Amino acid sequence: MPSTADTKAAVTRFLEIFSEGNPEKTLAALTDDVTWWVSGKLEGMSGSYDKAGFGQLIGGVADVYVAPLRITPRSMVAEGDAVAVEADSYAELKDGRVYDPRCHFLFRVAPDGRIAEVHEYLDTQHAKDIFFGG
Repeated sequence: MPSTADTKAAVTRFLEIFSEGNPEKTLAALTDDVTWWVSGKLEGMSGSYDKAGFGQLIGGVADVYVAPLRITPRSMVAEGDAVAVEADSYAELKDGRVYDPRCHFLFRVAPDGRIAEVHEYLDTQHAKDIFFGG
């Protein structure tokens, strides 16, 4: 089993890759059977995604950003293969609005260092206002 330092490093690398805004590279950092779950009840955003579905989600929202969405960890706690992350997100949209919530993620890291599972908790009202017009 990887050390907690290894799992934190894997999550840090993943968030750096994600923040580059390259969907193919991001998907390559996920296991083939990954599950990405987003909190809330926002149609078109909340719920569970497999790898292909998550690829469609991040590919679709990338078109509205001036530059890629950056996720910057503020703190991390690891135990076994699980890493809890409090993070700041930031993206300027082409229409001038700013998406900048503080988020919480729970990552599960596979033995090979790829991400196997994600639970994403976010400010759903802010997401609704920015991505779905209120």
